[in-house]
Amino acid sequence: MDCFTSFYEPEELRRHTCRAHPCSDCRGSVICPTHLKSHQQTHRIKKIYPCDQCGKSFPTPSKLMTHQKTHTGERPYHCSQCGTSVSNLAHLKRHQRIIHLGEKPYHCSQCDKRFSQAGHLKTHQRTHTGEKPYHCSQCGKSFGRAGSLKTHQITHTEEKPYHCSQCGDNFTSLYFLKKHQITHTGEHPYHCSQCGRSFSQAGDLKQHQRTHTGEKPYHCSQCGKRFGWARALKTHQLTHTEEKPYHCSQCGRSFSQTAHLKKHQLTHTGEKPYNCSQCGKGFSRPAHLTRHQRTHTGEKPYHCSQCGKSCSQTADLKRHQLTHIGEKPYHCSRCGKSFRHLTTLKMHQMRSFSTAVSVGRVLNA
Repeated sequence: MDCFTSFYEPEELRRHTCRAHPCSDCRGSVICPTHLKSHQQTHRIKKIYPCDQCGKSFPTPSKLMTHQKTHTGERPYHCSQCGTSVSNLAHLKRHQRIIHLGEKPYHCSQCDKRFSQAGHLKTHQRTHTGEKPYHCSQCGKSFGRAGSLKTHQITHTEEKPYHCSQCGDNFTSLYFLKKHQITHTGEHPYHCSQCGRSFSQAGDLKQHQRTHTGEKPYHCSQCGKRFGWARALKTHQLTHTEEKPYHCSQCGRSFSQTAHLKKHQLTHTGEKPYNCSQCGKGFSRPAHLTRHQRTHTGEKPYHCSQCGKSCSQTADLKRHQLTHIGEKPYHCSRCGKSFRHLTTLKMHQMRSFSTAVSVGRVLNA
């Protein structure tokens, strides 16, 4: 199916064919006009097999059965290589092709990035076009993915239809349920080939690998700053809007992220839910516990690229690196003297203050 639009330059034609073409029957879109017709035919298919739990209808009994497994949590298909369980055969084949074979047949014509699935390519291309075809009917917010819209819409209803069969916890999406279920099994089937670190989800492995490659695919359209994670970009973008949508019910203070709100709320409760298994000391944040545990293990994972010195914390590494460049970023507002470390500046100011007080007493005597 062609749209017969004409262009002066070949580059304009290429950009047009790569742009998403909206479907008139739904809020979805396809990248190429040739795929639009086959997509629209999916709306013409009669869906006569309804799900008795959620009411969603399907064109065939087999598709209905596949869908019903999302309610029961049944995963009868197992990967012989890593033991991962999935709900249907198609998902198993896709898992084996992507995870174990590393197949990525779909590539982006604008940046040459490759993908294992056509849907992932389509979603990625929206980062170039800025297109957000999925809109919330209640608040008007737009999304680049249908899944993101569905997850967002639950925030209006507070519905949590996905249940953990082991502990009874409820979740707004299947993704969050699956992520939670791994906490029961402790499974980490995804391994980094460079450092051997293991992860419970493929997405977490992919994000970790960017620490080795230095890849930062997400960039801010306002200032150009680049990020390795989509979440980091979203957090950064709030600095341009100064939006703080998350409010503390006890003191009214506002925050740009739910994580920051949760950290703040611990100051009201005094709760320290993260305990060291070796000495029993409690911490309010997981990061503080991890940092403390290094005092037991002696681990120093941060290394100086110039001299090889190892540090247990990133702050210690940054302080050390200043010794190589001779930089003194901390300045005394009274005398103008500069220091490499904030602690040294504070000590200097305390000495200067005590000296000034002593001189004042002598003059007043």
